[in-house]
Amino acid sequence: MYHSKIAGLGYYVPENVVTNDDLSKIMDTNDEWIQERTGIEERRHIIKGEDTTTSMGVKAAEIAIERAGVAKDDIDFVVFATLSPDYYFPGPGVLVQRDLGLKTVGALDVRNQCSGFIYALSVADQYIKTGMYKNILVIGSEVHSTGLDMTTRGRGVSVIFGDGAGAAVLSREEDETKGILSTHLHSEGQHAEELVVKAPGMGGRWVTDILADNDPDDESYFPYMNGQFVFKNAVVRFSEVINEGLQANNLQVSDIDMLIPHQANLRISQFIQKKFDLSDDQVYNNIQKYGNTTAASIPIALTEAWEKGKIKSGDTVVLAAFGSGFTWASAIIKW
Repeated sequence: MYHSKIAGLGYYVPENVVTNDDLSKIMDTNDEWIQERTGIEERRHIIKGEDTTTSMGVKAAEIAIERAGVAKDDIDFVVFATLSPDYYFPGPGVLVQRDLGLKTVGALDVRNQCSGFIYALSVADQYIKTGMYKNILVIGSEVHSTGLDMTTRGRGVSVIFGDGAGAAVLSREEDETKGILSTHLHSEGQHAEELVVKAPGMGGRWVTDILADNDPDDESYFPYMNGQFVFKNAVVRFSEVINEGLQANNLQVSDIDMLIPHQANLRISQFIQKKFDLSDDQVYNNIQKYGNTTAASIPIALTEAWEKGKIKSGDTVVLAAFGSGFTWASAIIKW
């Protein structure tokens, strides 16, 4: 049995910066209101025709592959996490295989929204542990901006989300005291409709229904979020799944060198930091700059933290996420 290690990291965000003041020009909101509720100061939005979920994933992946010191022909498998694929089908995993010029390796898409990157990491980890693959490319990438209600009606959701991508190359690690020590995955589908995009969907309103009705008041194809309900569940599940990971590895909170929480809301991260009595040096947040980039948020934050020297060899790194589904997850990594 092998372990898997993160051999290379990379991220990409669009150059187009959208500030809270920019949003206040197109909807009834303001910088103070947004920062007070979310901690977000700005986010990145793609310029149509320049970036897609796939193209951003490719750019992040190229950096991760170079840093991992492996050739593209060494990549055995691709796992791509997103809620915003370029096409309804096929998924972006095969498009990455094509655009990176990889061999005809398998490509898997993961649809677990905010928890997607940790789910994808867990899948890749299992393949490497069993010896089936040696180097796996894991990507989290999202384009939210083109699917948001950018009016006052949608401001409660639209001010939160941004676009971006992050990637990691997982490689085989012979030393079983290093790498991904464990991952922990959960779901509670009874709350699925509390954070959802209902249409288009085969089970309800498909494209033909939307076109036939031509209803300007139809909000089913915009994201809906019961914000308070999501917040209350998130702080509970974050805590549970972090503790679960620590207990599985006989670790204490004091052993955490770096916690990378999903960047859903700065207030959630601050609540968890206070609950675990972690210092600012033990938690990395960048939602202030990028907003919530869903499956991309953890790999973007993880890459930034590593680039800044906040993660070093021998550190215990904890990843944790909660989001739509409801799904939540954690990963414990010995760097």
